[in-house]
Amino acid sequence: MKPKLSVILCTHNPRPDYLARTLSALQIQTLALEQWELLLVDNASEQILASTIDLSWHPQSRHIRENQLGLTPARLRGIQEATSETLVFVDDDNVLNADYLEIALSISQTSPIIGAWGGQIRAEFEVPPPVWAEPYHLGFLAIREFNRDKWSNLLHQHDTTPCGAGLCVRKGVADQYAEVVRHDPKRLQLDRKGQSLSSCGDTDLAFTACDMGLGTGQFTALQLTHLISANRLTPEYLSRLIQGVTYSQVVLDSLRGKFPTRQPASLAKRWLRRLYHFWTLPPFERRMRQARIRGEELAIRAIGWEPTETPENLPLKPEYADQTAACKIPTQITSPICVSASRLNS
Repeated sequence: MKPKLSVILCTHNPRPDYLARTLSALQIQTLALEQWELLLVDNASEQILASTIDLSWHPQSRHIRENQLGLTPARLRGIQEATSETLVFVDDDNVLNADYLEIALSISQTSPIIGAWGGQIRAEFEVPPPVWAEPYHLGFLAIREFNRDKWSNLLHQHDTTPCGAGLCVRKGVADQYAEVVRHDPKRLQLDRKGQSLSSCGDTDLAFTACDMGLGTGQFTALQLTHLISANRLTPEYLSRLIQGVTYSQVVLDSLRGKFPTRQPASLAKRWLRRLYHFWTLPPFERRMRQARIRGEELAIRAIGWEPTETPENLPLKPEYADQTAACKIPTQITSPICVSASRLNS
């Protein structure tokens, strides 16, 4: 029997204890094994995982080796190999609630207007997070807790856009995303690759649902735990992460017609601003602010945005123009929709 759902677990040099907890959570899913398949995508790990990770407990499981380094190539390989109409992306530090797959499949079957969806993500910290890092947890460490279901078919609605941890997506949306990415080298770089902390590949995938006239949603009943290691709470890691996320977000927005709201400052103004921050901000906050500025400036140079040009007249680089021609996407629904998900079937 063809599975109704595919779990795609992408991993690169995983931490053994975290991956073991991820797999243990999958073993106790309430959705019957015959209804879903498990694809473990080994993304160029130093030790081949097929030789150490036992998946024999699942009759529809496969080890897949993807040698092109990067989370996006790993996701693309998973999309290519998946055989079901509903895909669930699971990271190697995600512990799904026991009913996660069952609820994800139910949403897929009862809410056909939703193309990409996710749920609540609570944190389990290896060590207590320092007080100075608290303002950055929700925005940058994929922690999401909310008390009502919500969805929208509009782009750039980040409160309804799922992130990569536990991301659920229809196969048609994933296939369309894969086709666009293959024609756009910029998009191929929009996520983790080795030590790079670039991001937003998951957002690009979710936004593809809106490109196709579908919606994105967040559902309270879908819940997982995100295991956060101690090294992700250091100033060094968080500053690199903030720079990478800021860079990636500006690049991704530009691909869909949204550009920075402020013009790049002159060299003198940038130095004056940084001097002001040096004297007025606490040291850690100053460092994070500088990371945001660096990320934005790098992205502005990457997309070729000039201070004297308006977004409407911005000449796209060849690779951006090429992706527009290569992407055959249905017209997006023009009427704004943003409702409680409890009304989806009313």
